[in-house]
Amino acid sequence: MPNLVETAANAGNFNTLVKAIEAAQLVETLKNPGPYTVFAPTDEAFAKLSQGTLDSLLQDIPTLKKILMYHVAYGDVRSDDLIQIDHAETLEGSIVAIDSADGKVKVNDANVLKTDILTDNGVIHIINAVLMPALVAGK
Repeated sequence: MPNLVETAANAGNFNTLVKAIEAAQLVETLKNPGPYTVFAPTDEAFAKLSQGTLDSLLQDIPTLKKILMYHVAYGDVRSDDLIQIDHAETLEGSIVAIDSADGKVKVNDANVLKTDILTDNGVIHIINAVLMPALVAGK
C-alpha cells in the first residue's frame, strides 16, 4: 500500500499539495511510519487562495511548512473518530477544530469532501479549503 505522499501524488487532484510538500521538504516526514491523518486540500482549494498567495508561500518555506504541518494530525483518525472528537492536535503544534453535524464534517471552516483514503502510514481526508494556522492567518 502506498504511503501518504505517494497516495496524494497518485490521486491526481492534489498536484498543488504535493508540489508544496516537496518545496517545504516534508516528503520524508510524511513517509515516516506515523500514523498521521492528513486533511488534504484539493487543487481547487489552493486555487481559492487570493492571487499570488501560493507563489509567495512557495518562496517563504518556513511559513509554507507551518501551513502544511497544520494539515497533519497525529494518529490514524478515521471518519468514525472524526464524528466523536471536537479538535485534533497538528504537527504544526496548534489545534484544528472538528465539527460534525447532519452527517457532514468540517475542519475549521473547510468541508470534508471525502474521508478515509487509507495509506500504509495513515489516512487522508479530502477538504475543500486550505487551512491557515493563527500565526499565518494574521500576517
